[in-house]
Amino acid sequence: MLVLAQTLVFGQNAWKLNTDKEGIKVYTSEFAGSNVKAIKVECEMDASATQLVALLMDVNTSADWVYRTKSCKLIKQVSPSELYYYSEVNMPWPVSNRDFVAHLVVSQNPVTKTVEIDGPAVPGMVPEKKGVVRIDHSMGKWTIIPIDPDHIRVEYTLHTEPGGSLPAWMVNMFAAEGPMQVFKAIKIQLQKPVYRDATLSYIDNGGRVYSKL
Repeated sequence: MLVLAQTLVFGQNAWKLNTDKEGIKVYTSEFAGSNVKAIKVECEMDASATQLVALLMDVNTSADWVYRTKSCKLIKQVSPSELYYYSEVNMPWPVSNRDFVAHLVVSQNPVTKTVEIDGPAVPGMVPEKKGVVRIDHSMGKWTIIPIDPDHIRVEYTLHTEPGGSLPAWMVNMFAAEGPMQVFKAIKIQLQKPVYRDATLSYIDNGGRVYSKL
């Protein structure tokens, strides 16, 4: 039900372009029942679907490239395409750090080869830490569309309630900065041999499916 609800809510959003540079477009949108805006990022990458999935599922290295991540570690590997991880986010003083547990599940359409990765926050699993605010409500989704075996179109949507007393206007002010930095870093990370040469039994990079933008 969570995945269905996420699809319906994001699908009804009226996205407004916030930033467009270096081939990365960042949109924001009002989110029903929340003062915090949702974000959507779109770009094309010189990489295969396998490369990006391998990077996203390698959660123990996320602190190297995910914006303001203090630490990130695998909690439970359910299968090659499903896992739980814990992450703590560095916030600027005097705001308290945030943390969360997320559940990543990878699926691929056997016909179009489109890959989807759902990553909602889930309660429990890790005790709350003193002085760190737990994020209980967050929905993130990656959609990876193959252009050809070596090029992909990527769409990422996210809505997070940061919890605590952090004002919504502050969260919204930085809505574009974080995604832009993350996607720039992803493009660099994907060229590392560990991801460039990755193979995943559950991902088919496919042939040409869509035309480039």
